Amino acid sequence: MKLLPRIAAALLAAGLAAGAQAQVFFRIGTGGTAGTYYPVGGMIANAVSQPGKIVVTAQSSNGSLANVNAIAGGQLESGFSQADVATWAYKGTGVFEGKPNVPGLRLIANLYPESVHVVVKKGSGIKSIGDLKGKRVALDEPGSGTLINARAILAAYGIKEADIKPEYIKPNQAGDKLKDGALDAFFFTGGAPAGAIAELASAGGGIEILPIDGAQAEALKKSSGFFADDLIPADTYKGVGAVKTLAVGAQWVTSDKADPQVVYEIVKALYSPAGQKAMAAGHAKGKLITVQNAVQGAGIPFHPGAEKYYKEAGVLK
Repeated sequence: MKLLPRIAAALLAAGLAAGAQAQVFFRIGTGGTAGTYYPVGGMIANAVSQPGKIVVTAQSSNGSLANVNAIAGGQLESGFSQADVATWAYKGTGVFEGKPNVPGLRLIANLYPESVHVVVKKGSGIKSIGDLKGKRVALDEPGSGTLINARAILAAYGIKEADIKPEYIKPNQAGDKLKDGALDAFFFTGGAPAGAIAELASAGGGIEILPIDGAQAEALKKSSGFFADDLIPADTYKGVGAVKTLAVGAQWVTSDKADPQVVYEIVKALYSPAGQKAMAAGHAKGKLITVQNAVQGAGIPFHPGAEKYYKEAGVLK
């Protein structure tokens, strides 16, 4: 008789082991905790996780370039990237010129436009990008898409990195230094409103955001098809009027090695009525995470699992 409980226990253990094996973990590399990628990643992870089946988690990282490299190296299943960085990685152009490219990079979804913010203290006297010469300017960390954009924008205004006093720190650290008078300006590319900037606008004596428009913006759009005209609406940040700037698409990317069925289930959950309700309620940029926007601005091939869903939804032929 003692054998039966032992057999039952063995069967239960085997069943639990099989159940554990069936559960898939799928990580999303986001960005710094003070940016937009991190809260949006958490919101998406919560909306698409299916307990006991697919567990999606968001983790902070250094941003676009770091995420693409981690996907290529197998340290992450997926991550967020600016459209320009993802396309350069796939094609071996731009910042990937002369470096190993990532031919296995695949698109899950285009998410929302990321606005380029150049933040200064209110009353600083800095009115344009051209005024940044000789100033202490934070360009974000190595591995971030912001750093790549900041260099391109400064160059469009005829400013070399040697012409400024550059710092390579995250936006929340840059915000603290700006507030304390230890920094004159900082760049940040991300969905508006960004947490660190909103906090700074409400505390710290107010901010201004420098415009990126005119001939320089036109030249940037011409040289990089990823930049598009953008407007940060008035009062997105406390006390800041409408600002003309540029934006690039925020994209969710993965590897061609990711299981097509897992990616299909994740995408299906994201664009389900419940997923869409969670997006609209969870973040200001969530309202733009729609199935129609998902297929816009694709510079790399779609993952087969995502492609299958978009064809079923009628947004891809």
